[in-house]
Amino acid sequence: MIIKAEQIRKSFGNLEVLKGVDFFVEKGEVVAVTGASGAGKSTLLQILGTLMAPDSGTLEIAGTAISSLSGKELSAFRNRSIGFVFQAHHLLPEFTACENVMIPLLIGGTPEREAKARALELLDAVGLAERTGHKPSELSGGEQQRTAIARAIAMNPAVLFADEPSGNLDSATKEEIHRLFFSLRNDFGQTIVVVTHDEGLAGMCDRICRLSDGEFISLQ
Repeated sequence: MIIKAEQIRKSFGNLEVLKGVDFFVEKGEVVAVTGASGAGKSTLLQILGTLMAPDSGTLEIAGTAISSLSGKELSAFRNRSIGFVFQAHHLLPEFTACENVMIPLLIGGTPEREAKARALELLDAVGLAERTGHKPSELSGGEQQRTAIARAIAMNPAVLFADEPSGNLDSATKEEIHRLFFSLRNDFGQTIVVVTHDEGLAGMCDRICRLSDGEFISLQ
């Protein structure tokens, strides 16, 4: 089991956003988390991605108890074991596609030559072999998101979290990005958790977990 979250609670002031949520993901699964705005999806994603601590409950990722890690250990674990893809790609504009993908590898201590080879391999895998030297401003929206996905899996993370990854894209590009996630699972064995309003993407996933008012009402 890659993700084991039990009785996760989170409040902001008097507002209880997550009300004792349990969530489990097996290796190689592609799981969709859906629900109306305000249901708690983004808060859950931030907690699962170790960007935010729960008020109570336990979280294990790839066998590591997150609460046992110091701040420095948590940062290193996040860089090594967790990948993120957001609606906005968050690429650094001054760097090429290849350099953007190299960044987490270099932060993790990978030698530059190896980091570049890995980045080129991943950009080829996401269909950007001819665009590796282009900066974000020279890439289409879909190409920028593909670059962001390659960067997110550069460290071969235990789990990839995607928050509305195709929300800013046109219909045709959106379908390409959706198919890419399943290629990552098939080609790299990647485990993926997607927060989405897109019923088409959710329907492609292995399971759909529906949040409502801070609780799961369905864990198909």
